[in-house]
Amino acid sequence: MTGYKPRVISLTKRPGQTFGFFLRVEHEEEGHLIRCLEMGGPAELAGLRDGDRILRVNGNFVDALPHSQVVDLVKESGATVTFHILDETSYKQAKAQKVDLSDLQFRPAANGVAGPMPKPKLCYLVKSNSGYGFGLRSAVGEPGLFMTDVTPGSVADKAGVKVNDRLLEVNGENVDAATHDIVVEKIKLAGNSIMFLLVDKETDRYYQNKHIRLGAGLATIQFLPHKPRIIKMTKGHDGYGFLLREEPSRTGHFIRDIDRKSPAERAGLKDMDRLVAVDGQEVDGLSHEQVVDMVRKSGNKCCLLVVDEDTDKVYKMGGVSPILYWEEMRGCGAPPSYTEAVHLPPVVRPTKPVKEKKEEEELKPKLCKMEKTSAGYGFHLNGILGVCGQYIKEVVKGGVADRAGLEDDDIVVEVNGVNVEKSTHEEVVALIRNSGSSLDLLVATKIVYNQLKTRGVAITSLLLGQTSSAQVHAPATLEEKVRPETPPVPARERTPSVSSASSQGSFDDRF
Repeated sequence: MTGYKPRVISLTKRPGQTFGFFLRVEHEEEGHLIRCLEMGGPAELAGLRDGDRILRVNGNFVDALPHSQVVDLVKESGATVTFHILDETSYKQAKAQKVDLSDLQFRPAANGVAGPMPKPKLCYLVKSNSGYGFGLRSAVGEPGLFMTDVTPGSVADKAGVKVNDRLLEVNGENVDAATHDIVVEKIKLAGNSIMFLLVDKETDRYYQNKHIRLGAGLATIQFLPHKPRIIKMTKGHDGYGFLLREEPSRTGHFIRDIDRKSPAERAGLKDMDRLVAVDGQEVDGLSHEQVVDMVRKSGNKCCLLVVDEDTDKVYKMGGVSPILYWEEMRGCGAPPSYTEAVHLPPVVRPTKPVKEKKEEEELKPKLCKMEKTSAGYGFHLNGILGVCGQYIKEVVKGGVADRAGLEDDDIVVEVNGVNVEKSTHEEVVALIRNSGSSLDLLVATKIVYNQLKTRGVAITSLLLGQTSSAQVHAPATLEEKVRPETPPVPARERTPSVSSASSQGSFDDRF
């Protein structure tokens, strides 16, 4: 039994994004199955594989639960969810041997291999009219204080607090050895908001076995409602377009006097943002001249980590630096991140022939023909080092790619008639660069791609039939009539990714 060790995989998504997989129950198959992984999606990049079984959702054992309840647990997780996963072969063997799956010890995993250490969590709570929505328990002979009676949908529940989490810190102050009464009094005196450092049972055991003392510096900040911002800029003719100042009554380096339509404004810098780091190097404690020199030495491109006033207060309440955000984003396989699993319903064949025809017509790739301009093609090609599959990002509105029908997250299948599904990022880039001034891309949306693959259909231009509107360039005059209010987007350089993606071997090339 000791040979079965589930992987622990955490996923995070951006607003409007999904985890990139289907959660299914299937006839004559036991368990809650991972299916239809989106190429390059958060789930695939984090190490989920087709046929994996979910044993736990956010620490809750789910193997024996009805499928609908498991789906609800995932959907209610918010922006991040943590799974305990067992691969298909191990799951079936464990079931055959009648192993108690709820008692299996986990191992952290990322991208299919042993991953970083599990982390305690910082949870920020703002009291509502009905309070925080949790209780605190302690037991004679059991060290520590633990969360209990977490009300579903309460402030505590939404902040990431789970039943049986052990309380380590209150507003940055360690309470590991404090009595029950003292901790209760600290919580009462905190007012209408409070920051907890918490650890679940399995993570606690992990650190105890390693003899590592837990602290906020080891925590994940994924549950905090306020996020620092990563600002990437390319210098214009007049510089970046902002001033860096020290404020007499405040500690730190602050962004001021942002020029209109400057690189700083376009990148999202705001007046009175506090500068935390330049190109990943923290600037707290440095002089004004040292920080200015760091920005100047960054050359024509610069990446800043900044916080607004509210975000700054939250991090200070937890006693941690916002640089944790930078480090956590570098450690994950995708930008900030990772949460909504999609329940794939049983396939129901339409009763009307018209609907069947429409469905088949929708399951087609797109052939996008482009002629390069002085501004390039107007899209990014994204890929992950060591992972096959390339997808489209940052299609410039009104650009060549946009007019040809390319959309964000389209998966590239062919470049000028050459299938690139199993090609590396470098190979696809070389094909595009060697194509000269014209480019034909056969692409498919994630939904179309996954459904065709599930059916075992080879994706080629033959699926387009004799007619395909995607093959025809949209005339400029037509674009002007449809969107007369949209000014043409000027060509601009883009800053290469210096967040999590670049440090983990992700590529981002503009054409």
